[in-house]
Amino acid sequence: MLVGGFSRLAPLEEPEAEMPPPFASMDAFYLHLLRSCAALPHVSAVHAHIARAHPAASLFLRNSLLAAYCRLGGALPAARLLDEMPRRNSVSFNLLIDAYSRAGLADHSLETFARGGAAGVKADRFTYAAALAACSRAGDVRTGKLVHALSVLEGLANGVFLSNSLVSMYARCGAMDEARRVFDVADEHDDISWNSLLSGYVRAGAHEEMLKVFTLMCRHGMGWNSFALGSIIKYFSSGVDIAGHTAETVHGCVVKAGLDTDVFLASAMIDMYAKKGTLSNAVALFKSVQDPNVIVFNAMIAGFCRDEAGIGKEVTREALNLYSELLRRGTQPTEFTFSSVLRACNLAGEFEFGKQIHGQLIKHSLQGDDYIASALIDLYSNFGCMEDGYRCFRSLYKQDIVTWTSMISGFVQNELFEKALRLFQEFLCYGLKPDLFTISSVMNACASLAVARTGEQIQCLATKSGFNRFTVMGNSCIHMYARSGDVDAATLRFQEMESYDVVSWSAVISSHAQHGCARDALHVFNKMMDAKVIPNEITFLGVLTACSHGGLVDEGLRYYDIMNKEYELAPTIKHCTCVVDLLGRAGRLGDAEAFIRDSVFHDDPVVWRSLLASCRIHGDMERAQLVAYRIMELEPTSSASYVILYNMYLDAGELSLASKIRDLMKARGVKKEPGLSWIELKSGVHSFVAGDRSHPESSAIYTKLSEMLSKIEKLASTGNVSTESNDIAIRGQNLVGCHSEKLAVAFGMIHLPQSAPIRVMKNLRVCPDCHSTMKLISCSENREIVLRDAIRFHHFRGGACSCGDYW
Repeated sequence: MLVGGFSRLAPLEEPEAEMPPPFASMDAFYLHLLRSCAALPHVSAVHAHIARAHPAASLFLRNSLLAAYCRLGGALPAARLLDEMPRRNSVSFNLLIDAYSRAGLADHSLETFARGGAAGVKADRFTYAAALAACSRAGDVRTGKLVHALSVLEGLANGVFLSNSLVSMYARCGAMDEARRVFDVADEHDDISWNSLLSGYVRAGAHEEMLKVFTLMCRHGMGWNSFALGSIIKYFSSGVDIAGHTAETVHGCVVKAGLDTDVFLASAMIDMYAKKGTLSNAVALFKSVQDPNVIVFNAMIAGFCRDEAGIGKEVTREALNLYSELLRRGTQPTEFTFSSVLRACNLAGEFEFGKQIHGQLIKHSLQGDDYIASALIDLYSNFGCMEDGYRCFRSLYKQDIVTWTSMISGFVQNELFEKALRLFQEFLCYGLKPDLFTISSVMNACASLAVARTGEQIQCLATKSGFNRFTVMGNSCIHMYARSGDVDAATLRFQEMESYDVVSWSAVISSHAQHGCARDALHVFNKMMDAKVIPNEITFLGVLTACSHGGLVDEGLRYYDIMNKEYELAPTIKHCTCVVDLLGRAGRLGDAEAFIRDSVFHDDPVVWRSLLASCRIHGDMERAQLVAYRIMELEPTSSASYVILYNMYLDAGELSLASKIRDLMKARGVKKEPGLSWIELKSGVHSFVAGDRSHPESSAIYTKLSEMLSKIEKLASTGNVSTESNDIAIRGQNLVGCHSEKLAVAFGMIHLPQSAPIRVMKNLRVCPDCHSTMKLISCSENREIVLRDAIRFHHFRGGACSCGDYW
């Protein structure tokens, strides 16, 4: 009795046993058994019987046994059989060459090819084709050329069968010039010849050559196979710029070839139409598929999520409806289905639906898939549920670079910058290598925290990893340095970049603008125009900010008109706020108010808040009251307008009105956001709040602050500084009420050398008292102080500020 279900072979245990009547010979009987073998143990059993009962088996039977081993993936037992065979021919070697090639053992395949030649077995066209297939799979064009040369010597290279193999081999190895030469000298061409050449050009990204071959095939009436058409469709889907009718032409070729029922091609064409923005064609094609499988559904669901900026939430919700239809049909969703549906939930704002999908993932035990976990993290991050996203991240058995990057980006997106940096540090501790997107996300966290030292370390890591040459990395560095208060470093990084895009130009323009270097920003913008780079909304925002901070009213209004009329860019709330600030700085408060009322953003508190700040600067109490109460109507829980109006009343001596504003804040439950300032030193980031005594060096900080205020007072007595210094010194004597930026500056004075600028960041707008104090300290201590508040950067040097006392 044999294993594998061959009980009927029991009578063959004796070599002399007679064959059953239906078979004319023992060879025929064993050939019948070999055809029915479904697993290697079955073939081994038949092999054992042949060895015992039929030692004089023919070469044909032995080759059939060899073919059975190769068909079921038994390359190693097939090799042993080949070694044991008393006689071998080209078929024997061809089978093993092909088996090794299919198993991915290209070296063994080519070694067997060489053994056949050494054994004196004459190679035929199938031998060469099998050897070329091995070279193709290994990407070994050098050995492929040797095989090509041997086939030329044998006079076989120009035949259509072998020339097709040669074209395919060269095409897969990326040697399209060689592939084309073989194609051109071939005696004849068939459909396979054309399709192989076409697929090669698609794979090589040779757009023009591919279109020429495609046109010639159409002109000569050649047929297309599904592989070639699939390659063309994939190429057109990859983002290459093609004419609008080309997708329809390819679709027509699929129909003409009778392959329109091929679900593989249908899904590829749906993807192509969706990526080219013709979603209606994709939907029509999907509806025409008789019995769509999960791959077709996946293509259509992904298509609905392809261009979220252009199609809107309603169209994206169709992806969710399609997913429900898939379930109603009883079709089993795949990992790709779930990741696409989660993306649709993100784009459509359907958080509850996304949580239901999460439940189904748990049911199908798919929540551990890397891409699905990344999509879940993105879902929870986009809706601010970072604890749930973090649990998804930690629940993974093994996190890869995609999930790490998604989690870090989620923290950055939700302004949890310190957590993002800690997670990145943990990522590095595991010995993992970041990619460009990971580095870019972490650099954004450094920019938001204004921690230049940490950013410099990450830039060094990027340089070491080879990412520093990428434009996106340079853009991140410019943004980080600019946000950290080092405009010179941002400019230097821009100059070191090998290539610029519109983001690069916009970043360095905005850098100069935020630091009050208006003329430098406009100079960079003019250079950008000379370089023929088309500006976008962000570019013009930087230009308008520069004009606003530099008091360049006429230039700012001119650039606003250029943005609208010449470039047809619709202004956003930020652009309008810049114009309001621009007019307000020039004292044209009436024009600023009229501009707001005529704009589409007249109900947005942001623009009104800018006008209120201008009213404070120019002391227009009447207009400030009207604007403040307008803001309170639009945004009753925001403290900014209350605080500005309260301070204006105090400065005007209207204590009763100021008291009413404070009472109104209490009645409405409005609380002023606490001020927080921080400074980065070698020892890390040090944060302070008003009257802070929690710092370990608190005593030294207050002593230093007292010394600086005393020095200001002495300078005032000699008449070297303005009379406001006396008032500042008197107010500063109550050190418990010191604002956070003063404490941070005092701490920087203690630890930084005289030549180093002191860079302090604050979460709120700097108050007039602290602003004046910083000017006086910069003069009395002969130090440069850079203060970033919620509005802009203030560079204090020699008793003056870059903002010109307007912020």
